[in-house]
Amino acid sequence: MATSYPDTSFFDLHTTGLGYLNRIREVKPRKGEAFLACDIAALNGPSDAPEYRRFDVKVAGSEAQHLVRRCEEAVNAERKVLIGFRLGDMWTDIFTYSKGKRAGELGVSLKARLLFVSWIKVDGKLVYKAAPNLPRPSEREETSPVTPNTAATQDSPATDGGASEGEAVDGQAPALAESS
Repeated sequence: MATSYPDTSFFDLHTTGLGYLNRIREVKPRKGEAFLACDIAALNGPSDAPEYRRFDVKVAGSEAQHLVRRCEEAVNAERKVLIGFRLGDMWTDIFTYSKGKRAGELGVSLKARLLFVSWIKVDGKLVYKAAPNLPRPSEREETSPVTPNTAATQDSPATDGGASEGEAVDGQAPALAESS
């Protein structure tokens, strides 16, 4: 017997920003399936004296997972990996510190799902930029002509004949090991 569910609508709350990627790991909960997680130290406040807001995120979507995994080597090598991001489904988690000088104290963790990575810089060098979200061909005909911005991709051949979700910059895949 087939079960039918009523149409459900959702309210999306997305947070966009930029921050440093840290602690990439595979989480294996006691119940449920394993998932990719990481921390993002998001920059907040004036650019000359930023503060950091730490988000513990579950990486959602195959493209975001692929990009974060490509950054793992650089993060483990303690290189500075800065990303542009979009988070969704944010919530807080209250926990008790189990060790260290704060052992026994309550703490709060900001949690979210990492939905999208718009760009990646490793040690200040842009290594990935998502392709612009262009309208579909049928929509282009109804609007004014679209001329893609080629400044970011000039002299940057695509690594696979054209990237639909994003592009490698300087012909390199995101966060490949580079010597400084």
